[in-house]
Amino acid sequence: MVMHIMTLRIQFVMGLFAVGALVACQSEPEGRSLTPTLMVYADKPEPTSPVATPPAGVPDGMVFVPGGLTQIGADDGQAWEKPLLWVQVKPFFMDEHPVTVAEFRRFVTATKYKTEAEKFGDGAVLDETTRQWTLRKGAKWSHPQGPEQPPAPDNHPVTQVSWNDAQAYARWAGKRLPYEFEWEHAARNATNSRTRYPFGNELINADGKYLANTWNGTFPESDAVLDGFHLTSPVGQFGKTPLGLTDMTGNVWQWCEDWRQNYADVMAGQPPTNPTEKVQRGGSFLCEPGWCHGYRVSGRSFTSPETSLMHVGFRCVKDV
Repeated sequence: MVMHIMTLRIQFVMGLFAVGALVACQSEPEGRSLTPTLMVYADKPEPTSPVATPPAGVPDGMVFVPGGLTQIGADDGQAWEKPLLWVQVKPFFMDEHPVTVAEFRRFVTATKYKTEAEKFGDGAVLDETTRQWTLRKGAKWSHPQGPEQPPAPDNHPVTQVSWNDAQAYARWAGKRLPYEFEWEHAARNATNSRTRYPFGNELINADGKYLANTWNGTFPESDAVLDGFHLTSPVGQFGKTPLGLTDMTGNVWQWCEDWRQNYADVMAGQPPTNPTEKVQRGGSFLCEPGWCHGYRVSGRSFTSPETSLMHVGFRCVKDV
């Protein structure tokens, strides 16, 4: 998609994607560099000693993610989560939670920034009456459901922000967006944990408490709201991962740096062909397994970089 009107195709489970415009290896055991922070391997290389000790002065609001070796993808996942590949990741800092409405407001106030939804005059919203996506006039980051609906709470993740908007915020904050392999490495707790979610294989703990904000029912017919939230929830509401991150499962999809690409092409050293969509990770409050189980650690989604959606936000990272 390159035209704004085409954003109504809203793709939760689209195609195949990986790190864009970057070179990968085919079978060389030494691997090749994807970015200054990533090396990719078709087969498991000899492990290196990960950087596990946080440096002095972890930035406020961020978590240290140790470097290490992580296997990307899932054998039991969707086609766009295969084939599995190995990535060596350098350490980095990651925002503890997605950027909030209050944090984004500080950016807008300081820079007078105007989001793409504001420039277009609308944002994509799921109309629960028609059960169809629509471009709603006046929907923007402060009022993601539209001007007639309540404003977004300050402690909720900001939405109705495009990839381009997220890039602008990251530059202002002295950070960047994560590569999707960095994102999955962090979701796997920087230890290559193989559970479905960062905290295990179930969304409900032994006490019956929900551990993430997802759709509880059959999408889009009914949401039982068993987790307490029909739309977004406050960041950190469902606790932290073993690494200390929040909202890595559900709540909002999160923009990543990369263009959509097939993992097989990454391993073959092929650059993205016809790059028109950016990757998102983490799933959202609209995801349920019968429709979109994207909130698994290996889940992926893709949308054009100018698109603004009521269930997509972002978090930032910073190099160590």
